Amino acid sequence: MDEAIRKADVLIEALPYIKKFHKKVIVIKYGGSILGEEKIRKGVLEDIVFLNFMGLKPVLVHGGGPNISDRMRHSGKKTEFVDGMRVTDEETLAVVEEELQALNDIIIKEISELGAKAVGLNGKAGQLIQAEKKKAKVDLGLVGDITGVNSEIILEELKKDRIAVILPMGSSKDKKTYNVNADEAAASAAGSLGAEKFVLLTNVKGILRNPDDPHSFISTLTTQEAKGLIEEKVIQQGMIPKVQACIDALEKGVKKTHIIDARIPHGLLLEIFTDKGIGTEIVR
Repeated sequence: MDEAIRKADVLIEALPYIKKFHKKVIVIKYGGSILGEEKIRKGVLEDIVFLNFMGLKPVLVHGGGPNISDRMRHSGKKTEFVDGMRVTDEETLAVVEEELQALNDIIIKEISELGAKAVGLNGKAGQLIQAEKKKAKVDLGLVGDITGVNSEIILEELKKDRIAVILPMGSSKDKKTYNVNADEAAASAAGSLGAEKFVLLTNVKGILRNPDDPHSFISTLTTQEAKGLIEEKVIQQGMIPKVQACIDALEKGVKKTHIIDARIPHGLLLEIFTDKGIGTEIVR
């Protein structure tokens, strides 16, 4: 009986959030490093399907970096990174797209098995993700900067009660295909959709003031505080692009952004539907 009451209490706590976020768009970025772990992926997709059944409009943007790097390694092709960006020639671009498409197909299949409707969208199709060649100190090849997102394509699918699963590729006005950063693609999509929330799923708890001290966890930050922590080098390495993506999304009009650990069972639901949440939220 106590267990049943506890479950009912959880549902009652979630009720105001379910009401508040009904029919609102939630953009979720799921990183490649944890996408390959089947148990974690299935838990995340269960949460996304739950959001869909609760009347929210989830949009999932996924990466695939580790899969791409593994494929390159097995084929004997050297992978070169400059400031965290993969130098991309024609051959690498083909591998990137193939691996992202394979992951996209898996996600669509698993969402369907959970009873929801989903559609895979390739960012290069129909100028969904518009891009131009990235200007950098070193020529990165076919790496693109995102210049815009055609939100109408996504909204049409959401109207049909489908979960949109976006593969981050971009195309230019002259129909050239570019490899684009998945965090950047997700932030741009969230901004163009006027999303209620932008959630980055990663493999760390959130932002720590001291990486060696789990008790230094920061639950809420403003964009100014986040920029300050980057300057002070408190936020470092792989967390920088994630925090920057949150800042970009907020500057494009998204209400709230969150960085959460995908390894926590039902972390996505805990962050959205409970009073305290479990990750770091970055707000304007």
